[in-house]
Amino acid sequence: MAACVATVLATALAGVPAARAETGHPVSASCPADLAGEATCYTGQDANGAYYAIAVPHDWNRSLVVHAHGGPDLGEGSDPERSLDDLERWAVMVDQGYAWAGTSYRRGGYGTRMAATDTEHLRRLFVSEFGRPQRTYVHGQSWGGNVAAKVVEVYGGQRGAYDGALLTNGVLGGGSRGYDHRVDLRVVYQYYCRNLPRPSEPQYPLWQGLRPTSDLTTDGLRARLQECTGYASEPRERTALQQRNLDDILAVTRIPERTLESHLRFSVFTFRDIVHNRLGDRNPFGNRGVWYSGSHDDAALNAGVERFSADPAAVRDLSYDSDLTGRVGIPVLTLHAIGDPTVFVEHEAAYRATLQGADRDGRLVQTFTRESEHSGLSDAEYANSLAALDGWVRSGRKPTPRSIAGSCAAFDRTYGSGCFYDPDFVPSPYATRVRPRPGGLHWPAMTAAQERAWSRIEGVGIAP
Repeated sequence: MAACVATVLATALAGVPAARAETGHPVSASCPADLAGEATCYTGQDANGAYYAIAVPHDWNRSLVVHAHGGPDLGEGSDPERSLDDLERWAVMVDQGYAWAGTSYRRGGYGTRMAATDTEHLRRLFVSEFGRPQRTYVHGQSWGGNVAAKVVEVYGGQRGAYDGALLTNGVLGGGSRGYDHRVDLRVVYQYYCRNLPRPSEPQYPLWQGLRPTSDLTTDGLRARLQECTGYASEPRERTALQQRNLDDILAVTRIPERTLESHLRFSVFTFRDIVHNRLGDRNPFGNRGVWYSGSHDDAALNAGVERFSADPAAVRDLSYDSDLTGRVGIPVLTLHAIGDPTVFVEHEAAYRATLQGADRDGRLVQTFTRESEHSGLSDAEYANSLAALDGWVRSGRKPTPRSIAGSCAAFDRTYGSGCFYDPDFVPSPYATRVRPRPGGLHWPAMTAAQERAWSRIEGVGIAP
């Protein structure tokens, strides 16, 4: 039997790009407190250098959830603590009887296909160590939603690999359009604040996010944001100029005040990673032709804001790495907070339009809740979503937003975290929230034909 299993695994793993079959074996580890006595946990580092964590419930239902985490984190290497933190955060899935596996990815920094490959590599590792589950689901949260959606498109067509996907508060607009609001924030902020960079500091184009050699820290960034807008102070403690700057920046960018700092941080540090570390200092962002409105003086703003055009090759590489074609072959269920202040709910409209453009929207069910958080929704809703997806896969009967909303109460009796579904909600088009660039109204942002053509270009995309 062992010889037969080895032969099957060797055949299954043969010929798969980037994912290597040889791995370091998992070792036993302490489970998070919420899972003590309920599961056996393991950690390890795979052949590509990615740390991972695995949990197998004592009463395992023979199904596996492979998790793709958000971010991206910006450390140089793989973070051994990240997957353990994710296991603690998503313990509800193990509590529901699913085995769980999460990877920290082989390095920090941007790279959607790299993260998708590491996610798939972990699935294969699980199979080699614990046997093939009866069903396997991929779950992605935030940027991990983009990663998981890429897993679905790249690996979901392999027989027996994945049976369904759960995408929660996901960045489903992809990379080439999904960060345009942060491009707008970067230039609008600098127009009003003039301190990133200051006139006395070395100047650089704002599409870089931050000059590569800068030693600015996140604390330093917060200090400059506070200096300009007083965002961390009570309104009565702000100067008149600070309040006007803050009002103008928020009105023009449509970014919620409570996440202004995190969006700005992304547009500085993560943009630097994308541009300098991943794209060789080429610019994938542009804002020519965008009219900014909502300020106390739109004419002055549009006359004075920095403008730039994207490098087409850089756009191609970012698009190939992270945009979605909509070529989905398995059931996909999404859950998104209507008031998500970080990944706007309009990403869901972009994703539906992407699948419609590929004639695959019949494989999509989208659900929405009246919550206003990004990083954590109700545990009852997570458990309910996974059960709805599992039922869809098992029975072949597609659920509806209303049927999913109706089944949540049973899980809330266990978790007491609430059910906040709005089954009638439909998100507005992406362009109503994020100002489109020329050609940015049509979805998918990358067609399957473009993906095939680009894949033949040596060095295309973002290197692992």
